[in-house]
Amino acid sequence: MARFFNGKEVELLAPTGTFEIFKQVIGENCDAVYFGGPSLNMRLMRKGFNFSLEEITEAVKIAHGLGKKVYVTVNNLLNEGELEEAQAYLRFLESAGPDAIIVQDFAVLSLVREMGLNIKVHSSVMMNVHNVEMVRALQEMGVTRVVTSREMDLMTTRYLQQATGMELEYFVHGDMCSVHGANCYFSSMVFGMSSNRGKCLKPCRWDYRVKKDGNVYPAEYPLAVKDMFMYEHIPELIHGGITSFKIEGRMRDAAFVIMLVKAYGDAIDRYINDPVGFDRSRDTKLLHENRKRDFSTGYAFGRPGLSNINRRYEGTGKFYSTGKVFSTPTEERELGEKRIEAIREALVAVAQEKKGAGRQNGVVAGISVHVNNMAQAKAALEAGADHLYLSGDVFEPDRPFTKEDVKELAALKGNAKLYLGLPRMMTEQHFDLYEGLLFGERLPIDGLMVTNLGAIRKFVGKGYPLVGDFNLNVYNRLSADFYRGLGVGRLTASMELPLKDLAGLLAHAPGPLEAIVHGSPAIMYMEHDLYENAEVYQAIAEEDNHYVDNSILVLKTDKGENPVYRDVHGRNHLMMAKELCLMPVLKELLEAGLSVFRIEGATYKPEQLAEIVRSYKAALANPDAARDQFGRMTPVYAGYTLGVLQFDGGSASGAAGAGEEASANEAEAAVSRA
Repeated sequence: MARFFNGKEVELLAPTGTFEIFKQVIGENCDAVYFGGPSLNMRLMRKGFNFSLEEITEAVKIAHGLGKKVYVTVNNLLNEGELEEAQAYLRFLESAGPDAIIVQDFAVLSLVREMGLNIKVHSSVMMNVHNVEMVRALQEMGVTRVVTSREMDLMTTRYLQQATGMELEYFVHGDMCSVHGANCYFSSMVFGMSSNRGKCLKPCRWDYRVKKDGNVYPAEYPLAVKDMFMYEHIPELIHGGITSFKIEGRMRDAAFVIMLVKAYGDAIDRYINDPVGFDRSRDTKLLHENRKRDFSTGYAFGRPGLSNINRRYEGTGKFYSTGKVFSTPTEERELGEKRIEAIREALVAVAQEKKGAGRQNGVVAGISVHVNNMAQAKAALEAGADHLYLSGDVFEPDRPFTKEDVKELAALKGNAKLYLGLPRMMTEQHFDLYEGLLFGERLPIDGLMVTNLGAIRKFVGKGYPLVGDFNLNVYNRLSADFYRGLGVGRLTASMELPLKDLAGLLAHAPGPLEAIVHGSPAIMYMEHDLYENAEVYQAIAEEDNHYVDNSILVLKTDKGENPVYRDVHGRNHLMMAKELCLMPVLKELLEAGLSVFRIEGATYKPEQLAEIVRSYKAALANPDAARDQFGRMTPVYAGYTLGVLQFDGGSASGAAGAGEEASANEAEAAVSRA
């Protein structure tokens, strides 16, 4: 089955969570379906809502018999222990014959290529594809379709499609996230349950209060976005270059999915048959009456602002497919000696394994510091930083680093390495700006810190060595090899690697590896501007912030305060409430092979940052004294935490690991308290 409008294919893509739902949906007015298998996909929170291997094979046969397509989600990040499982699973999928797999981790793409498998690959929304350079890079790797970033408007999709010819898939209906794809680490930090590995417990659906300038504002659910609703905009989607109209809902029941398929399928057919007389709203009332939340067109026509936030039907905080509460506000864990000892033991085992295999690191370790302004940069250099990263997402009220700033720091840096950071999300305009900066007079820098695949493609081989930032989400040795093969010299480990997975990466990843060891890093990165709440709503109370200046917006629950910084591009960065501190395990991280210890310094006062840098420099010079060094340190924010290392971690397949199972039990306890 295929539909065409003026020679352009139009595909309605339906979700099916179980084989029973599939059998009911596949005969309806859709062109393709997508589902997950028994492991390695992003829908693992609800048991039984995935296909067995036998059901995958049968589903492909049934769909192909009806002239329809099947896409299988293999869209998790994989840890070291899952790479062998992935190989076997991919061999099976090749034999089962789906029309494509949907992929997030470049390790999966590497396996498909290395194993010579005849499987088409679509890039997941979790790859957060958002510029021409990214699309072209994926084309060169054999990817045949891109599921676009949720924050992409239809003018941009049209430009991307015309510039590259790539098939584009776009979410047209269903549950959306408030954070850029694969850029939310909140659930991992609080519960050890990774949103990038199908285990998100939705802290975006918590009841918060917004504080700014000493005032409290009535924004009860400021991160809880409405459901996507593009039913009335079929013409704009087609004009925007969209091939596949994707309905979200692999955890919805059959009746609900069928209702959506009938409504959207009928609308597409009516538009193709009579585009001038097309009635956009024939089933609008039906869809509204059966909505789970209020509706929005998301970013399809530009930034939606507060109109995208769901202020009704959100207080339940429930999975609408299960009736269970996601989670209740929970504070980040304080570090404790018992947990520190467990981390030390795991890292010592890595060091012994590498020593026994003759794979000692041999790289001189150093301290890197990520800064937001010149005062921080100078303080970090004076304190002995070995690597200095100048932010590409500078937080207001600071302004971006100028060429003269870079030259001044280059004259001061001595033996330290100076890197220019790139914005995490790069539009075509950003590429023009940085191309103009970097391709003229050579800057006196030692390299670039790259944040996305497009930036790697654009700037590799241009005379600036590349360092990969943490949001590349390097989770295993194959993804590390992938980026190194593209020309990235040093990689930063994913910020949400729990203990077992960090140990696995340290044990097997070739080449120098960096990790964030201190600071209050951003755990949500979003296009949505939370500061608008303080500009639109009237204050309902007065209350000062506890740990940051009142000029900084804070999201507050009874469990803590999360500062939110707005950068010069208008994007928001929600930070940890506590302060990440891995000083107690610095010696063991060093012996396990960590090469560069990063301090996220963008939110500190210069004198605070200098003291932190000096502490880590002293500890690296004398690792045996790291514990004593930690005893002399005082947190700047709400206390110290070990971040995701508070949790052991586990498999992304159906069976959770011990640490992940414990986290799930905690989440279930939160449900029972709600």
